[in-house]
Amino acid sequence: MKILALSLTLFALLAGCARKATPARSTAGPGTSTRIADPALPSVNAANTAFAYLSAKGKAQITIKGNEQGANLNVRLRRDSIIWVSGSLLGIEGVRAVLTPDSVRVLNRLEKSYFVGGYDYLSRLLQVPVSFAQVQALLLGDYLPAPAGTRPTVVPEAGGQRVRYPQDRLTVERLLSAAGRVQQLKLDETGTGRRLAVDYADFRPLDGAASLPFAYDLNLRAERPQASTTARLNYSKVAVGERLEFPFSIPKGYVKMK
Repeated sequence: MKILALSLTLFALLAGCARKATPARSTAGPGTSTRIADPALPSVNAANTAFAYLSAKGKAQITIKGNEQGANLNVRLRRDSIIWVSGSLLGIEGVRAVLTPDSVRVLNRLEKSYFVGGYDYLSRLLQVPVSFAQVQALLLGDYLPAPAGTRPTVVPEAGGQRVRYPQDRLTVERLLSAAGRVQQLKLDETGTGRRLAVDYADFRPLDGAASLPFAYDLNLRAERPQASTTARLNYSKVAVGERLEFPFSIPKGYVKMK
């Protein structure tokens, strides 16, 4: 159950960083990056990933109210189509999750149960809006343009740019590197004391995409009144370009989660 809680909490933290945002699409080929111009302010200089397939292995560590939990993660992604995550401890898989643009499927091997449903239920369960586009952008470290009709504030910083704009009750702020990659994301919800920050670090060229700096280390900090959660996702290996499979089946005898 700890692995399931870890994976769902990680999804919640990732999704909470970019509410109601839509990632910019690219037609570039596999293993390439593309410069993204924010339609609200063309002077924003961001470089997003543009490969079709990504696979990654690493570890996730989450601390909630002083309690630390960890798991090994195996992530597979087909852009705009599917995100596949497997969490394990000591080489034994405890949970497998598959996200598509319109569905969420989770297999809990520890309790022999499963969940199949939409993002509305998952959003209520995790108490934050969750969408496929948000999780994909956060995992890849891609830039999300400001909402239509909103003009960002752009300030040069350390050779890159700091971009800030309001979105609903939020103030969203991103620090872009000179290469156009997202180095930091901050979110502050007005009047609630809820804040979230994501720092991207350990940028390295990807296998199959040597020109693209990719963050192998993600550190998340979520603050709420009288509570805080930290999470770290550290990739040991990331590769792009190779066509992937996304196996998911419900074994006989498993019970649907209520």
